[in-house]
Amino acid sequence: MSAKSFRGAPVPLFATAVMPSPEILILHVPAEEKVTTVKNEKNGKNSRNTLVLVDGSNLVYRAFFAIRELSNSRGFPTNAVYGFTTMLLKLLRDYNPEGIAVVFDSKGPTFRHEAYEDYKATRAAMPDNLGLQIPRVKEVVEAFSVPVIEKGGVEADDIIGTLALKAAASGDEVLIVSGDKDLLQLVSDRISMVDTMKDKSYDVDAVKERFGVSPDKVTEILGLAGDTSDNIPGVPGIGEKTARKLVEQYGSLEGILNNLDSLKGARLRNNLEEYAEQARMSRELATIRTDLDLDIAPESLGIREPDVEALTRLFAEFEFSSLLQQLRSGGSPPDDGHYETVADVDNLGKIIKKIKNNGRCGFDFLLPGGRRPMDGDPLGVALSSGTGEAWYVPLSDGGGGPDHEAAWKALEELFSDAGVSKTGHDLKRAFIVLARKKIYPRELDFDAMVAAYILDPAKRDFSVPSIAERYLNRRVVSLEELTGSGARAVAPSEVPVEKLAACLCGIADAIGRLRPVLGDLITEEGFEKLFRDIEMPLVEVLAAMEYHGVLVDRSLLADMSNELGELMRLSEEKIYSLAGEEFNINSPKQLQVILFDKLGLPKGRKTKDGYSTDMEVLAHLAKSYELPGEILAYRSLAKLRSTYVDALPELINPETGRIHTSYNQTVTATGRLSSSDPNLQNIPIRTTEGKRIRQAFVAPEGWEILSGDYSQIELRILAHLSEDPELTAAFEAGEDIHRMTASNVFGVFPEMVNDEMRRQAKVINFGVIYGMSPFGLSRELGINQKMAKIYIDEYFKRFAGVARYVEATIGQARNDGFVTTIMKRRRSIPEINSSVVQVRQFAERTAVNTPIQGSAADLIKLAMIRAAAALDKDGFSARMIMQVHDELVFEYPAEEKERLIRLVRDAMEGVASLKVPLVVNIKTGKNWDEAH
Repeated sequence: MSAKSFRGAPVPLFATAVMPSPEILILHVPAEEKVTTVKNEKNGKNSRNTLVLVDGSNLVYRAFFAIRELSNSRGFPTNAVYGFTTMLLKLLRDYNPEGIAVVFDSKGPTFRHEAYEDYKATRAAMPDNLGLQIPRVKEVVEAFSVPVIEKGGVEADDIIGTLALKAAASGDEVLIVSGDKDLLQLVSDRISMVDTMKDKSYDVDAVKERFGVSPDKVTEILGLAGDTSDNIPGVPGIGEKTARKLVEQYGSLEGILNNLDSLKGARLRNNLEEYAEQARMSRELATIRTDLDLDIAPESLGIREPDVEALTRLFAEFEFSSLLQQLRSGGSPPDDGHYETVADVDNLGKIIKKIKNNGRCGFDFLLPGGRRPMDGDPLGVALSSGTGEAWYVPLSDGGGGPDHEAAWKALEELFSDAGVSKTGHDLKRAFIVLARKKIYPRELDFDAMVAAYILDPAKRDFSVPSIAERYLNRRVVSLEELTGSGARAVAPSEVPVEKLAACLCGIADAIGRLRPVLGDLITEEGFEKLFRDIEMPLVEVLAAMEYHGVLVDRSLLADMSNELGELMRLSEEKIYSLAGEEFNINSPKQLQVILFDKLGLPKGRKTKDGYSTDMEVLAHLAKSYELPGEILAYRSLAKLRSTYVDALPELINPETGRIHTSYNQTVTATGRLSSSDPNLQNIPIRTTEGKRIRQAFVAPEGWEILSGDYSQIELRILAHLSEDPELTAAFEAGEDIHRMTASNVFGVFPEMVNDEMRRQAKVINFGVIYGMSPFGLSRELGINQKMAKIYIDEYFKRFAGVARYVEATIGQARNDGFVTTIMKRRRSIPEINSSVVQVRQFAERTAVNTPIQGSAADLIKLAMIRAAAALDKDGFSARMIMQVHDELVFEYPAEEKERLIRLVRDAMEGVASLKVPLVVNIKTGKNWDEAH
């Protein structure tokens, strides 16, 4: 198998392989006459490599776990396919081989299982989402025309060993690609190995550094130390460090066993003597076979042209947009771009003129305190053309660059120009930054973060580096890589300007490049209306809310802190009295001793540190015992005090005297907004303390607070989606839906429904929305599961349309892999077909709830946009200042009250035409609690 045996075209950009078939084969190697023979020119340090042998099983598993959350818009998991493909692409680009094969383990036992029954017995079963991808990965290999090899009853390591030694014996150079240390025993002068995940290469010297011995002695060490990943036992008490010393001294396992008397340590001698045969067996298990009978012609391993048409179809289905883009551009990876730091205003003017001529601009601001724009002026801004050019403009003292005042004037000219379409990431920040500079931008019309969120809201990371990797196949350095994170983080101003400039330019460049890719996907997936009519207009609305902030009464919070402190002190005294001694209430360990050892209360869930004392356990115990209930009350008071009463004053902006909460548009998978610093959605609604906290959110002198709160919007959406006649008629008649449900479920006349029955009916109503099981309902209502099931069954008998909706939604999600809202927002639910019962049931509950909760999110977002536009159009002084769940909060001068009530009612109730009326409860007052 000499170098001249490999025949094929130059290495294409796209060439990969995937999972095995049941017996030895080479998948879809083109017929000889179809192979284009072209000299494979090589250069640089990698020119010596001729044949690359990829440990496919190893790479697929590592790709699966390296990219944990990736699926297409239909919910099919694609992380293993994508990770494996991109790793192999990089491999081909970096090493430019003449020949390649991807080798996989086959299903079923091997000779090692026959020799040792527990071989690999400790390995976990293949994850469901990986198993789902394997057939699709096989389709990818067919399109790539790269040989995939496996043989029944034989492991990939043995196939790799046989091919590697045969090629090396023929004078070829071989590169093994794997992270499996067992394969290091194959390394020689002509065989090397690379772990692409760790960017670590191994030649003979590197193996000696790793194990302390030459490659041919690696199995001696594995025989002694064993291998936990393969469940090879080795000798008890001997780890790799000890094995290394022994092999270095005695040369081999047999040399050690022949010199037991000279070993120090009775335990070591005894173990080696007792487990000598186990050590020999372990060495045999770890030894890779190199003598397999493989009928593989050398020329079949040559590089061949991929099937571009098939790859295009597959990448489009998997939504690998960056790979599609490379494929369509002939496989050229993106260039590194041309970046520079702007030194003077004249140069900045030329750059802005160039951007204006281009008509499109990507940009990103560098903020001093992370990503909160109200915390200070930006240190700089990076601008990009979207075609590889980017410029960093320092805007702070010590950063160099142009005169700051002149630079801001030039930037105002750019940002206020309606002829330039501007793309950013988290544009809400940009709106606030510019508003603080009295710059009112135009055509900030594409937010890459929001676009990526719409495409796949289940993702957790929408940072520029993450979405650039996902959609551009491009690595972008994050600011955190320069500043660090956590306690050791440094301020951006402490990072050298040249590094900041390169980082920000790379980010702005990626933002510019992302626009066409994300924009095309938004259109292709049918999200244009959602993006253009809801999410993008909402960005500016949220920015205005954050910018204005909300006024907080600092003195009232101080009084509350003192009151809560006194309540906590009294609670402490009662806890100590009930416990019979003082202890640290905040210590789970000490609380365990009091509850379970001293008082002998029933123990709940066991943890590694004993028995749980979390809220769920204490709430269960509180039904029968006083102390757990008092501890819950103490914890509630402590959380309110630390999270809100003492924390809110610290969040007051010294410049504005207001709190500027951050509204998060790309966090929840359902489309709902969340808030942070502070989290307004977690303030208790019904407790006295929660009401007091709301009293601290006040209106300015001469102004008032107005709250518009949707009435039972999720149940109304359920009625709309399910078209249940009973539920629809009840809402149309303005009935009390919870009283009606109680009457139906409990079989009594409506006038006989008491408060407790209504409360239970309310739990049932909302339990249906959230897919609550009989077990969950029983815990919530404090009844047995049998009775809870009866309640649920009675509910679905009465509201048969709801039962049909639930069943149809789960079925549709199972077929499509996703669900949608009224406004066609999509959420992937790949777990809906999981073989794990708990995972599948959770996915089913998610499938039922998402269209309801997500539609409610869509409607209130539209209401916010309508209300903000009406306030602006009609010249109101009133401002929208908060959004919490289904509630919008405004502050207004007293004289605008009646007009504002009409405006809010029209904006919220008229936002959509459903099969049932939307109803808004509107209240006003001097503070949020009065208006709530």
